[in-house]
Amino acid sequence: MRIGLLGTGPWAQLAHAPALSGHEELDFAGVWGRRPEAAKELAERHGVRAYDDADELFADVDAVAVALPPQVQAELAARAARAGCHLLLDKPLAPTVEQGRAVVEAVEEAGVASVVFFTTRFQPEPEAWITEQAAARGWFTGWAQWLGAVFTSESPFATPWRREKGALWDVGPHALSVLLPVLGDVRRVTAAAYGPGDTVHVVLDHAGGASSTLTLSLTAPPAAAGAALELRGEAGVAVLPESSDGAVPALMRAADALLTAARTGRPHACDAAFGLRVTEILTAAENLLNGGAH
Repeated sequence: MRIGLLGTGPWAQLAHAPALSGHEELDFAGVWGRRPEAAKELAERHGVRAYDDADELFADVDAVAVALPPQVQAELAARAARAGCHLLLDKPLAPTVEQGRAVVEAVEEAGVASVVFFTTRFQPEPEAWITEQAAARGWFTGWAQWLGAVFTSESPFATPWRREKGALWDVGPHALSVLLPVLGDVRRVTAAAYGPGDTVHVVLDHAGGASSTLTLSLTAPPAAAGAALELRGEAGVAVLPESSDGAVPALMRAADALLTAARTGRPHACDAAFGLRVTEILTAAENLLNGGAH
């Protein structure tokens, strides 16, 4: 499968480009970016072509991987799908429900495959744990803490969109990607409140009968940063295991999932439709934080 990369920022450099160039079943064909000089530099580093026009890249490949801010990703992903490209997307799918729905509609109309890269879902130990807990019954409650130090340390990921959207939209998708397959869809976001900095606390009512709480931050003290998730129910207590794999191997597994979905025509669990559902839940929480309706 010939694949192109949209984006030239830190995530594209550290994760996407190495994963695409190192994958045995992918032919990494080229890079497009909003800054042509950055696209040229990244393309040269991996021995591929730099494209000045995104639509020209779409015409030359079978799929695209996207490492762009969500509002930019949403528009380009829909265009790429309409051009017949399979999509390897980043989270969140889009910053609004309307934009996310446009991506899903473009995917469905074009009949292309889509996978949204929720890192935890493509790491072996957490993936196996999620499958095991989803098969168990009687979960009562869950809590998740995703605490980053992006804005309290020298991080290359302190990007404008993260400053605008905060932890809810950056690390919230990771927590939801684990909780939803285990506890069921969210019937209602029952509460949301701000904490220090961009920290938010969110309470969810799940279709399976359980409730969960999320604490999300990108302004945690560096010594307090980290992720943890715990479930409690009839089966006892289950704690999400850490993974020995970083972003690049996980992204290569996401590419495997895209290849399988493209070959079989069977949607992956983390497809654009799932990404849209996450966007809907995040939007409901954001509305509560802003004093709006559910």
